[in-house]
Amino acid sequence: MSANPVRYIPPVYRPPSEAQSLILPVTDGCSWNKCTFCEMYTDPQKKFRPRGKGDVLETIQRCRDAYGGEIKRIFLADGDALTLSTRRLVAVLEAIRRELPGVRRVSSYCLPRNVRNKSVAELKELANLGLTMVYVGAESGDDEVLARVNKGETFETTRDALDKLGAAGIKRSVMILNGIGGKALSRQHSENSAALMNATQPEYLATLVVSFPKGEERFRAGFEDWQELSVVELMEEMDLLLSRLELKRTIFRSDHASNWLVLKGTLGADKARLLEQLRAAISAPEAARLRPAWARGL
Repeated sequence: MSANPVRYIPPVYRPPSEAQSLILPVTDGCSWNKCTFCEMYTDPQKKFRPRGKGDVLETIQRCRDAYGGEIKRIFLADGDALTLSTRRLVAVLEAIRRELPGVRRVSSYCLPRNVRNKSVAELKELANLGLTMVYVGAESGDDEVLARVNKGETFETTRDALDKLGAAGIKRSVMILNGIGGKALSRQHSENSAALMNATQPEYLATLVVSFPKGEERFRAGFEDWQELSVVELMEEMDLLLSRLELKRTIFRSDHASNWLVLKGTLGADKARLLEQLRAAISAPEAARLRPAWARGL
């Protein structure tokens, strides 16, 4: 047996909060893979394919032999494990429960489109077997922005997915991309993203800043007039988003490596504090504790 019981196809991605989790691939790549802002799965070796049931179950058994009770959390990779059938996911979750009884949480990325063909009852079954958290890249609540970046979703399709997941008892960590609408669509991006969050009340909300480590050519193919926001303009867009949010018990984070200003709190209890911190940075960015550009590498 190799030193690593899991066969990875690099690069491998996971949310920052899954740093201590075992990354267990059940698919390779992303089943949609058409979003022009995302380059995570564009390398040839990351072409989408589900991993075979036997392959995944054998990997779980090897992890049992290698790590035993050390594994407490598992993240199902790659881009959208929920594209698998409910039956396949049930088999994976049952194997995790059987072979790795110390696991307390299973999570995955989730495209809204992958929830459309799953009933609330099916999602509840997955939740009961341990899939208790998903990370949903909403990116924006604005239909024009979503169309420009070829997300393949709308405000309504994303809301429907988030509502189904919530009804099933699966915690939702939603990601919004600061700056994705550029200068022209910044306001509607903020306002409609806030409306989407207010309508669905996710348990977690994170903002990331749109960035292009491999260049902007792919993104600009569908968004030729996009103009990048300055650091202050990004914070002003965030100010509008936070101002419009009416959340009850949502844990909020803007601490991803792409963010210039780190913000943490619970909405709505900490809304006033977060806005005060943000507005102080807008008024005097040179005095704010902004993340240096060199530290924002992805």
